[in-house]
Amino acid sequence: MEKKQILVIGRHPEILATVVRLVNNNPDWNATGCLTDEEAIAAFPTQDFKVVLLGGGVDEISEVKLNEYFCNEKPEIKIVQHFGGGSGLLSAEIFEALGS
Repeated sequence: MEKKQILVIGRHPEILATVVRLVNNNPDWNATGCLTDEEAIAAFPTQDFKVVLLGGGVDEISEVKLNEYFCNEKPEIKIVQHFGGGSGLLSAEIFEALGS
């Protein structure tokens, strides 16, 4: 079975690295982390992302811009806001978005 690709966007390098590591702890998932809108937009067409995870620090202007871009490119994409709460909550949010 192919891993589910998850795009993680956050503004704090240490937190982003932690979230990517936590996502990658699930053997069925592969996370790609991006710190800027431009990185995320450039990364999006490179893989078949199933979920976009917006982390803390992504302001409302970026959130609107990214949501619009991702939904125009791939209407079925699931976009999840994650503001912390531990790995259990993170996993639950991703499982819910994937419908599994």
